[in-house]
Amino acid sequence: MELTELERLPEECMAHVLSLTSPKDACRSAAVSSAFRSAAQSQTLWERFLPHDYRQIISRSVSPPLPSISSLSNKDLYFRLCDSPIFLDDGNLSFSLDKLSGKKCWMLGARLLSITWADTPEYWEWNSLPESRFSEVAELRLVWWLEIKGNIDTKILSPRTTYAAYLVYQFPEESQWGFQGMPMTVRVTNEQNEVVAEHDVFLADPPEDMLPQARSRGDGWMEIELGEIFNQEDDATVEFRLRETESGVPKGGLIVEGIELRPKLYI
Repeated sequence: MELTELERLPEECMAHVLSLTSPKDACRSAAVSSAFRSAAQSQTLWERFLPHDYRQIISRSVSPPLPSISSLSNKDLYFRLCDSPIFLDDGNLSFSLDKLSGKKCWMLGARLLSITWADTPEYWEWNSLPESRFSEVAELRLVWWLEIKGNIDTKILSPRTTYAAYLVYQFPEESQWGFQGMPMTVRVTNEQNEVVAEHDVFLADPPEDMLPQARSRGDGWMEIELGEIFNQEDDATVEFRLRETESGVPKGGLIVEGIELRPKLYI
């Protein structure tokens, strides 16, 4: 079969061309010809799809151990990070990649969140659950005042990307109370404490005239969006907060795994 002009290019040039597309398109191109297949497997191509600071990030991995991931090819590492998060520092922060875009995804475990009265055993318990990626989750026993906050440094996010933050939680069957039809206020604030976004959400049983806001993640947990931000290339701190302090209704049964930030892709 006669080669096209593009296929006559050196492999490095073809890899550069493919790097201007997406990981999905690069994988599809491998079916075109042996020349494309070779370029689509190249270390150079997948180096460009990985975040520029990926080596620094995986050097902090506590699970899995660094040698088990640092020996992978760039392509295998890319898909390993897409399919299975790695855990950094003390194990309460997880990192992964969005498979379609290669953008960074982060999840703050419950231990990294600011939860009012979380260290008071009468109100909250810290337990381990087999379905959680983290070693501990926060389980609400009883509060009248609920407030959960998470902070993220935007410098660790992918630049020029819209991110959404999600509270990841669950309710044990028939053992939660105070959340049915109860609006919770979520707020996003920037480093200057300016409100970027604010609205109400329902963790359970929204009004009949409202579509459910929470959805199943397929991993035993639910999630609900807390808000979104557009990350420039600056270094700032953004806070996401969920709060209900006005009703005086007692609440219990909520289990919090963490807050996840991932790119919001509009397809």
